[in-house]
Amino acid sequence: MTTPPETDPPFLTLHAAVVLLGALFAGFVTGGLSYLGGVPTALAVLAGLAAAGGAVPVLRGLIR
Repeated sequence: MTTPPETDPPFLTLHAAVVLLGALFAGFVTGGLSYLGGVPTALAVLAGLAAAGGAVPVLRGLIR
């Protein structure tokens, strides 16, 4: 009788992947809308990064 091969744990859990994808989406939407609103590109990128960073703890608390 043989034992099944051991598998490595996943790099990211499903919960972490969903939270990070949601934060990435929120950052893209915020940055894109900022850019379309006439904000310079560098500031639109910063707005997107700030929105993505702020969305992570919120989404982590909501998605349980």
